[in-house]
Amino acid sequence: MACITCLGILVADLVGRPVDEYPGRGKLMLVDQLELHTGGCAANTGVALAKIGVETAVVGKVGNDGLGDFVVNSLTKNGIDMSGVVRDSETGTSGTMVVVHSDGERSFIHYLGANAKLTEDDVNFDLLKGTKVLHVAGSFLMPAFDGEPTARVLKKAQSMGITTTLDTAWDSKGQWMSLLEPCLPYIDYALPSIDEARCITGKHEPGDVAKVLMDHGVKVVGLKMGEEGCYIRSAHGEIRIPRYEVKAVDANGAGDSFVAGFLTGIVNGWDLVKTGRFANAVGAHCVMALGASTGIKSMAETLAFMENWENKI
Repeated sequence: MACITCLGILVADLVGRPVDEYPGRGKLMLVDQLELHTGGCAANTGVALAKIGVETAVVGKVGNDGLGDFVVNSLTKNGIDMSGVVRDSETGTSGTMVVVHSDGERSFIHYLGANAKLTEDDVNFDLLKGTKVLHVAGSFLMPAFDGEPTARVLKKAQSMGITTTLDTAWDSKGQWMSLLEPCLPYIDYALPSIDEARCITGKHEPGDVAKVLMDHGVKVVGLKMGEEGCYIRSAHGEIRIPRYEVKAVDANGAGDSFVAGFLTGIVNGWDLVKTGRFANAVGAHCVMALGASTGIKSMAETLAFMENWENKI
């Protein structure tokens, strides 16, 4: 049985770089790299966890098509349990054209596909028995699952003794708190980006953002702060952990990699300082290579990176 189960969006990413401006209408331009990768929050976090060395399962939905085969086969090759993934014969696999700029920043053209058809009925709770953490990955991009259905799944997971965590995506429809609020009482760890968390809460400062989420029932908040590292708040206080300064090649998947590092800390019983530092280190490895999880290292290699970094300062 998997130690961590990631439930959420599964995507095929076509990643091209560098692209600093788009070709004119009807024109063509060349890129230095063009690669097909698995993507989506559940896939990215799951692959990163597997590469760290954590037994992982993924639950989600893909099309019964070539891109669906690619996603399922790729994640299976990474040692991930894909028995909880449903194949949809009527809807295509979700896909994203990821445009990577010279500085590593990304822009996206996204097709919701089968992720839009994922429902709570697709979640096989028998497969969750024995898992330590259920991570919902990609809230706001699963219209048939977001909101009350997610809340019911989280509540049932908690009743089974499973620790619950949740990460958000950008809500292009602007529903934010109205959609997420039913879920908050059943989230042990909320791990959104600061930009998304600001939209959810209507607050700006990390401490104020975290307080709103905790007032609604979240036990621990871990905010991904980009160049500012991360901010963590629990009932015992707040922690700010700076980022590791590395040369960024591709920021795609950095947030999901941070989450994988954070979840690793949870299942290993680490304190929040070590957990946050490890999460930052996993995120740093992610951005040093093209693709959402290409640069992720094993736990031993990541811990060695952290130790070497500390010895330099």
